[in-house]
Amino acid sequence: MSQAFSGVRIIDFTQVLAGPFATQQLALLGARVIKIEEPRHGDQTRGLMNDAADSDLGMSPAFLSCNLGKRSITLNLKAPQASAIVERLVAGADVVVENFRAGVMDKLGFGYPALKSIRPDLIYCSVSGYGQTGPKAGVAAYDGAIQADSGMMSITGFPDNGPTRTGYMPVDMATAMNTAFAISAALYRRLNTGEGQRIDVAMMDTAIVLQTVQISNFLVKGRIPPLQGNRSPTGHPTANSFTTADGHINVLALREPQVHSLFRIIDRADAITDPRFSSGPARIANYDQTYQLIAKPLQEHPSDHWLSAFAADNVPAAAIRDYSKVVSDPQFQHRNLFIDFPAPGNSEESITLVRAGYHTDVDSPDTTTPPPTLGQDTDAVLREEGFSVEEIAAFRSDGVI
Repeated sequence: MSQAFSGVRIIDFTQVLAGPFATQQLALLGARVIKIEEPRHGDQTRGLMNDAADSDLGMSPAFLSCNLGKRSITLNLKAPQASAIVERLVAGADVVVENFRAGVMDKLGFGYPALKSIRPDLIYCSVSGYGQTGPKAGVAAYDGAIQADSGMMSITGFPDNGPTRTGYMPVDMATAMNTAFAISAALYRRLNTGEGQRIDVAMMDTAIVLQTVQISNFLVKGRIPPLQGNRSPTGHPTANSFTTADGHINVLALREPQVHSLFRIIDRADAITDPRFSSGPARIANYDQTYQLIAKPLQEHPSDHWLSAFAADNVPAAAIRDYSKVVSDPQFQHRNLFIDFPAPGNSEESITLVRAGYHTDVDSPDTTTPPPTLGQDTDAVLREEGFSVEEIAAFRSDGVI
């Protein structure tokens, strides 16, 4: 199998979510990713959200989800001998990715100028909270802080309860996708020019890009969106979440034919000609009345009843499901979205991880290599770089690896 990035070699100095998930996207497309980890504890996520019984393995679900297809070596970047190892790794590399605070890699001696002198066509990607320049460069950041600082939380939540963050990490994961795209573009550019380049990816910039529609509305119209709970940003009351007899569904009837079908399905065809509900502007002006018009009938039957009726008449709607129902959806068997590996520390059991969010007709994103244990490939990688058994033993004795 010859995937898009077969033959591309990446030295990965990243940890937590955004950086590792970015390099995983490239590993799934054939890139050879060597993950550099601190010798004692490794990537921070190895122990993040981890059960106490599994903490010694350093293979938390968070770590497993972002490190498919990689090799792991341990390296103390502060040790004087580390430079000899990094130099050999970089000499044969196409890409270096790091997500330390701005300036840290320069202080360690592994900044872009230093590594470019080793490999002139190197693609060097830095991922950070606020970028490598500007007054906030160097400020540490996590997903939640960026959600707050970027305005995301100011438009998320209910008016009565105040702002809230999301239940997942949108900034981390979107920054990862942004990073993978930027590296892919740089690799394509190098094919045409023969030149490497420096890439500067910021979580904050990514968060702004994710809010392009809302922020553009402010920049053009001066409108600051209020907290609106589950209401659609369009302002239409026919697009909202509703309670059913056994759960909740989200309905997205925005076009007039969809709204008319919705009214007929809930046995309120009379609303089609009622001046309060007969047009989009009228329904927005009578938001609460329109919402109640829909909400009351929907409480009378289970979600499946309504979803079947809506689907038959092309009204967009979906049940609000928890993960136990989501992952058992037969759709994913057809999409081949999940991948199974032996469980860490127990080859008789298996774990299921997420693969990738797209397919190609040939050479789709895939891997046969599970996430690595801490430092499992240290000796093998160093031998490949020409270090002798004696030199490797000395590195270990000195705490370099």
